[in-house]
Amino acid sequence: MDKVKKIFGGDTRQLGMIFALVALIIFFQIATDGLTLTPDNVINIFQGNSYILVLAIGMVLVIIAGHIDLSVGSVAAFVGICVAIAMRDWNLSWWVGILLGLAIGAVVGVWQGFWTAYVGIPAFIVTLSGMLFFRGANQFVGKSNTVPVDADFQRIGGGYLPEVGPDTGYNNLTLLIGLLLVVGVVFGSLRSRRALIKLGAEVEDAWIMWVRLGLICAAIIGATLLFGSGRPGTSFPISGLILAVLVLVYGFVSNRTVIGRHIYAVGGNRHAAELSGVKSKKINFLVMMNMSVLAALAGMIFVARSTASGPFDGVGWELDAIAAVFIGGAAVTGGVGTVVGSIVGGLVMAVLNNGLQLLGIGADATQMIKGLVLLIAVAFDVYNKSQGRASLIGLMMKRLRGGTTDDVEPEPTAATETTPTTETIRQNI
Repeated sequence: MDKVKKIFGGDTRQLGMIFALVALIIFFQIATDGLTLTPDNVINIFQGNSYILVLAIGMVLVIIAGHIDLSVGSVAAFVGICVAIAMRDWNLSWWVGILLGLAIGAVVGVWQGFWTAYVGIPAFIVTLSGMLFFRGANQFVGKSNTVPVDADFQRIGGGYLPEVGPDTGYNNLTLLIGLLLVVGVVFGSLRSRRALIKLGAEVEDAWIMWVRLGLICAAIIGATLLFGSGRPGTSFPISGLILAVLVLVYGFVSNRTVIGRHIYAVGGNRHAAELSGVKSKKINFLVMMNMSVLAALAGMIFVARSTASGPFDGVGWELDAIAAVFIGGAAVTGGVGTVVGSIVGGLVMAVLNNGLQLLGIGADATQMIKGLVLLIAVAFDVYNKSQGRASLIGLMMKRLRGGTTDDVEPEPTAATETTPTTETIRQNI
C-alpha cells in the first residue's frame, strides 16, 4: 500500500474526486449494461455540458476570491440573444459575432465588477440584481422570441473535428491530438525531473514516475479511442477543444502567475493581503469581469449547439456551475479551490445526470439526487474539518491506500484555510 501511496500521492481532494468520478462511471457502466462508455454517449456528455464547465472555470476564481456570481445564466442568455439578432439583422460573420459577444460580456463584467470592487456592494447582491436585470433584458431584446443562428456559428457548439487523411476507422485529428497529449505529458514529466536533478533536489524513484505516466497515458489513449471511434461525422467536439484550452490557460494563471496568487490571497484573508501589497479592489474587479466574459462564451456555445437563442436559455446554470465548484473541493469561505477540481466536479454532476437519465430516472428524482449529493459532499467535508479530522476526500484516499482512520493526518480547519498570516501571504506573492 505504501507503493500505491507514492504513485497516487498529491492533492488528496483532487485525487479523491477523480476516484469518485471513476467509481461513478464504473457504477453506471454496469447498471446501464455498457451504455455509459459508448462513444456517442461520451461525446454527448462532453458536448452537452461544455457550457457549464466553462462557467465553472470562471466561477471557481470568483469563489476562491470569496464571492459568488448568481447572474451568469442570465448574462449568458442576454449575450446569446444579442449575438443571434446581430448576426441575423446585420449579416455579421460568425467570428465577428463571437467577438461581439465577448465584448458584451466584458462590458457587463465591468459594470458588475465596478459595483462589487469599488462601491463595495457584496457580489451576492450585485449579481442577484444582474440576474434579474439581464433575464429581463434577454426577453426585452428578443421580444421573448426564438432567434436561429447560421450553420457556421453552430460549429463552436455542435461541431466536431473534421475527417482528414486515410480511412483508419477513427477520426485522425482526434488520434493526433491524443498522441500529442501523450508526448507532451511524458516530455513534461521528464523535463521537470531533469530540472530537479540539476538543482540537486530530491526526486522520486524512476519507477514511480513511469507507473504514474503509464496510467495517465493509458487514460488519455482510452479517451482518444472513445472520441475517435464515434459514428461517422462525429469525433472530439469543438466545444471540448475550447474547454481544454481554457483549462490550460486558467490552470496556468491560477497556479503560476502573480495574479493567481493574489486571488488566493484575497480570498484567504483580504486584510492581510492588502497589508502585503495586494490590490484587492483590482483583483475583485478582474474576477467579476472575467466571469461575465466566460458567461458570454458559455452562452454562445449553448446557442450554437441548440441552433437558436431563446427566452429560457441560462435558467439554473449558475446553480450547476456553483455545485461543480463546491463538489470539486472549493471552500465556501474562499481561498481554496482549483480549476481542474471544478472541472472534475462538473464531470461528476454531468455523469450523474447522464447515468440517471439512461436508467430512466425522472427529472424530479434526478434533481433531488443531485441536490443531496452536493449537500452531503460539502456538509461532510465541513463537519470533519471542524472536528480536526480528515475530510471526506481524505477518508476516501486513506481507505484506497489501506490505512485506518486513526492514522489520517487531519486537514486544516476552515479557519486555517481561509486566514493565512500576513507573513505567509508575503511569501506566496
